[in-house]
Amino acid sequence: MNQEALENLVRIHKLHHEAADSNEVQGLIQSGNVRLKDAGLEALSLESRFDLSYNAAHALSLAALRHSGYRSDNRYLVFQCLQHTLDLSPAKWRVLDQAHRKRNLAESGGI
Repeated sequence: MNQEALENLVRIHKLHHEAADSNEVQGLIQSGNVRLKDAGLEALSLESRFDLSYNAAHALSLAALRHSGYRSDNRYLVFQCLQHTLDLSPAKWRVLDQAHRKRNLAESGGI
């Protein structure tokens, strides 16, 4: 974990310190896993499967951030912090960031 980078985000008020709550983290992991499993159901529309996959990725990414003792008010930042919480390469977390943008565009009626 790159705590220095996370602390820089606290200094600029993008993240907040909040003690990790093991029940919350486990709940997020469980939620992410259930959604990920459901996203594999071929009977669902592609839109539903995308939504389930996106929300699974967000729940699991948030679990990593919360486990590290931080909270964000911005959904997009949770994905960007994966570089610091799980040492995920930029190429990988950017895929999730792109999914976030597509989700927002779809919800605003842009797609």
